[in-house]
Amino acid sequence: MSPTALLVLPLSIPSPSQGVWHLGPVPLRAYALCIIVGVVAAIWLGDRRWVARGGTQGQVGDVALWAVPAGVVGARVYHVATDHDLYFGAGRDPWDALQIWNGGLGIWGAIAGGFLGAWFYCRRQGILVRPFADALAPGLLLAQAIGRVGNYFNQELYGRPTTLPWGLEIDPVNWPSGASFETGTTFHPTFFYELLWNLAGVLLIVALDRRLRLGRGRVFALYVMVYTAGRGWIETLRIDTIELDDVLGLRWGVWMSIVLFTAAAAYFVVVGRRHRGTEGRETTPYRDGAAERSHAPS
Repeated sequence: MSPTALLVLPLSIPSPSQGVWHLGPVPLRAYALCIIVGVVAAIWLGDRRWVARGGTQGQVGDVALWAVPAGVVGARVYHVATDHDLYFGAGRDPWDALQIWNGGLGIWGAIAGGFLGAWFYCRRQGILVRPFADALAPGLLLAQAIGRVGNYFNQELYGRPTTLPWGLEIDPVNWPSGASFETGTTFHPTFFYELLWNLAGVLLIVALDRRLRLGRGRVFALYVMVYTAGRGWIETLRIDTIELDDVLGLRWGVWMSIVLFTAAAAYFVVVGRRHRGTEGRETTPYRDGAAERSHAPS
């Protein structure tokens, strides 16, 4: 690259000037749109993988009708629970806890809530949860990657100051409460790091699943390991604060990553050893012929 070309390269990444557009009285929020696009992408990829595993086309969308609302509720409850002073502290308005379009969805709560919603539907329909989770796992990571674009429009979840050429410009009004930085300070775009990590994780999980024919929940465990491995180090760069910000010298998100990675890795190893020689996928993703019963013409 010539010196002239280097001179025209941007030395920082500007943040969007707005994250909401209005079509008459209807607001279009970038954060919400990113979540919706992520859900659609997850359903598309999950449906393809579910059918390849012997499932019925369209069932992933049916499960999503339960899992997505449960995931959103879980994500918001987790966020409010771990940072409740933002909504219930002195001078705060508790009704703000319902305004999810302004950001504030905890991924750990989203996974837990979404899993419970999916489990409830699968149990009713006779669908085995583990093969379904294995089919959906890469799609979840894809949805998380797309959702991170919404953080860019909200100017949130960025990292500490940096002089790297891809440093992110953040409006002072969106700096952490009580923080002060020099004019022109740029920050690590940690949500963008996570986006790239998640996309790489999707490719890795799909490739390993095709090669090793993982099953019995091991693809989902691999998803948890991949995500938490990246989230753990990305958390060390972030400067946004929550009430559980420092637990024994580490951010709460780092501890969550360590605990969940360890649990997923243990599951992956134990199940692999228990089914050594027969590690392949389940022969049917349904329980006791439930697919035939639930999809028979009425």
